[in-house]
Amino acid sequence: MPTSTHTETSFAAAWAEWHDDHERRRADPHGFLAVTHLHWLGAEPARLDGAPGTWRVEDDAVRLVLGPGESLQQDGRELNHDGGGATVVFGPFAERGGVNLAAGDTVVELAKRGGEYIVRPRHPRNPLLREYRGTPAYAPDPAFAVEGTFVPFAEPRATTVGAAVEGIQHVYEAPGEVRFRLGGRELALTAFNGHAPGSLSVLFTDQTSGKTTYAANRSLTIAAPGPDGSVILDFNRAVNLPCAYTDLATCPLPPAENRLPVPVEAGEKTPTERQDA
Repeated sequence: MPTSTHTETSFAAAWAEWHDDHERRRADPHGFLAVTHLHWLGAEPARLDGAPGTWRVEDDAVRLVLGPGESLQQDGRELNHDGGGATVVFGPFAERGGVNLAAGDTVVELAKRGGEYIVRPRHPRNPLLREYRGTPAYAPDPAFAVEGTFVPFAEPRATTVGAAVEGIQHVYEAPGEVRFRLGGRELALTAFNGHAPGSLSVLFTDQTSGKTTYAANRSLTIAAPGPDGSVILDFNRAVNLPCAYTDLATCPLPPAENRLPVPVEAGEKTPTERQDA
């Protein structure tokens, strides 16, 4: 562990640079703080607040009917070509797949979550985004950057978890677990595949959850394990998921075994907006 004042200063500076970048990405004009509505699509045609057209699901695909004068673009291409009306079919999408469409200043997210199709308009003038002033976090502490070992399962396990929205479930592939020591305890976390090749992602709660940190979950990305399975779990970089900020999110909950019996006094705390609610 870092011991010198110089090393601790460097550790804190690196954390501050990382967290500033994370906050900038979180406050993107069309990020999740810009979501204005969450619409669940069904077989009956429906007009949706914040998005043009009439939407419905048929044969695991989404049919969108744009009326005369309604505009929607995909990758800069106008879908209502002559402005007189058009029918567009999207999908089928894989779970957690989707597409972003443009309607003026609004980005219309069409996605599949928990086996259902959703539409989430995102507008840069959404009050949640405009009023966002940052997320509080614990001061960086090298003691919470701990060594661990990734232990792969004999076969990747399909792991079903709950969601921030009642009535749906998420299924993730878990390639193994990460074992480590913290607070004088031998601990383990079931790990999912991360976004970067070879990386891992863990969802967890701990003894600060619902007190100083968000009750439902936090997330930690772990760099790809070394040849011997060695990893670093830097809990200073544990972050909130979108459900910590908005009820219009479908975030996964941690597996039951990922409820840590120790306080992790590191990483992001409960957003101020939730504390004030």
